[in-house]
Formats: sequence, C-alpha cells, structure tokens
Amino acid sequence: MFKKLLLSLLIIGGTAVGVAYYKINQLGNHPLTMPKDQFLVVEKGTSSQKLANLLTSQGIIDSADSFLLPYLIRFHPEFNQFKAGVYALNEVQDVKGLLQHLNSGKEVQLNVQLIEGKTFKAWREQLAKAKYLKQTLKEKNEAEIATLLGIPQGKVEGWLAPDTYRYAPYSSDLDLLKRAYQKQQKDLDSAWQNRAENLPLANPYEMLILASIVEKETALAKERPQVASVFINRLKIKMPLQTDPTVIYGMGERYQGNITKKDLQEATPYNTYVINGLPPTPIAMPSLASLQGVAKPDETPYLYFVADGSGGHKFSKTYAEHQQGVQQWIKIERERNKAKSTTP
Repeated sequence: MFKKLLLSLLIIGGTAVGVAYYKINQLGNHPLTMPKDQFLVVEKGTSSQKLANLLTSQGIIDSADSFLLPYLIRFHPEFNQFKAGVYALNEVQDVKGLLQHLNSGKEVQLNVQLIEGKTFKAWREQLAKAKYLKQTLKEKNEAEIATLLGIPQGKVEGWLAPDTYRYAPYSSDLDLLKRAYQKQQKDLDSAWQNRAENLPLANPYEMLILASIVEKETALAKERPQVASVFINRLKIKMPLQTDPTVIYGMGERYQGNITKKDLQEATPYNTYVINGLPPTPIAMPSLASLQGVAKPDETPYLYFVADGSGGHKFSKTYAEHQQGVQQWIKIERERNKAKSTTP
C-alpha cells in the first residue's frame, strides 16, 4: 500500500514538474501587450526578477508571466546576457523575441537634423521638439550654454556643425550639442590649416564668421567659393561687405520679411552697410562646404553678385554691370509675381 502511495506521489510530482516546465518554455511564445512605439529602459545590474517586475509594471507581460520569466531565463542561459540600455520594442512580437533583443544590446537610435544656415535660436526650437531628448538647457541663455560647451567667445552662433545627429532616448540636449561643437571645431581647424595664402582673415573665428555669411548668401555648394571670393576681394580693398543677411541678423525679432532703406542705414554691430569689415560674430551655422569655400575661394575679379532667378547668382566686376544684373532680377521677379496673380 505504501509503495503504491509513494509511486502515485512521484507520478503526481513528476507530472506537476513536467507541466511547470512546459508552461515555462511556452512562455517564450506568449505575445506581448504594449503601447505603440514604447521604449524599455534596462538599467545596469538588472536581475532576471527585476526585469520581470519591470516588464509587468509597464504592462508588457502579465503577473503570471512575471512569476515564470526568471525560470525561463535560468533554463535558457542564452537569454541571461541582457544588456543595459534603451530599447525600441516595435518589432518584438513575443517574450522570446524580447529576450533575444535585450541580449543583442542593439539600443534604439533617434535622430535630429540640424540644418545649415539656420540660427542657434532656430536650432534650440528644433531640439526642444525632439522626441525623448532630455531637455536640460530650456532655462539657460546663450551665454550660459556657451560656457557649458566651453566656447570662449560666449556666443554659440556658428560654432555647431550642421548634420543629422543620432541620439539615444533620454540622452541630453547638452550632450548632443557637445558633439556638434566638437565636429565644428574639427572642420574649422581643418579649413584653417588648409587655407589659401594671403587671406584677409586674422584667425579661425573670422573664417567662421565669413563662412556663416557665405552660407546665408547661397544654397548652392558649388557657388560658395565664388561668393566667398567676392567678400574676400572686398575685405582686401577695405570695401564694406554690404550683405543683407547681416542686417537681418542685427534686426533680430524686428525683422518681418522685408528690409527698408532705414534698416540699411541703422547702425548696428551687424549692419555691414554701416560697419567696416566683418560683423562681431557669425550670423548662422555654416556648413563644411562654406568653411571650405572661404578657406579656398576662387580667384576672381568680382566685387558684386545678385540673384539670377534660377537659384544661383550673376557675378560682376563693376557696379555698372551689377546694376544691369539687378534690373534683370527685378524684371524676373515682376514677371513671376504677375504669373502668380493671374493663376486661378
């Protein structure tokens, strides 16, 4: 009788263990339930039980699965090497897939595009909208941010390299800007070290200032050495740069899309119709192409340029030639506006 009872208990116990083992292995196939585009943050030193609790708290698995998950990881050592980081779960379908993903160490990467020719103010507005980027600079002014970045001029404008920057969720805006500053330093140093001889520029910062002006004057990379040559030629003969983008930058919030004769005559540190030489700081974020254009400008006799109506510019040696180009541009603009007004 006793032997029969013991045998029955062993059978029952073995069956229970078998059922438990089956359920644990089946857990790997359980589908996940979670909001769309959810991220999972796994901290360093997370144990299998802590991971189970984390997944339960975020609604990714239920409490029953949470109890079994540590056993699944124990029975499958290949799942026990999950790495700290931030993970996107969009493509993960089941528990097994999730564990494989966490063991891969492939953290999610987001990106933000910081466009050349934009101002630091515009970049700050764009960074403030970047998803899952930790905002640490919201209450700081430009001078304070320059100090944090280590920019000696106390002005961030011009010192950040335009590019598409990848970042991990919950990393900070300051860390991203540090990378942009380091890249611009490297690009500026390279341009300065490889510059043409006899440029009328005293230091790399002056090159950065002029590159920002060139950036604002043309969107065509191939045209930047020509545009740069005009400003270089003017600097050499101490002729005012007379470039509208500097006037606009000096106007700040007052600029509403048009420049008047009064604006051109207003004495601001940035009005190159009034001041001699370069403005005190860059007026935008220049690209590598603009830095290189200033470092090695074309050798031209040009002192003037004006838009030609096709996206580029007409370059001239004399003011009389320049005026002809201006009149041609005015004619093109007038015809375009007329066409727009007659379009139904």
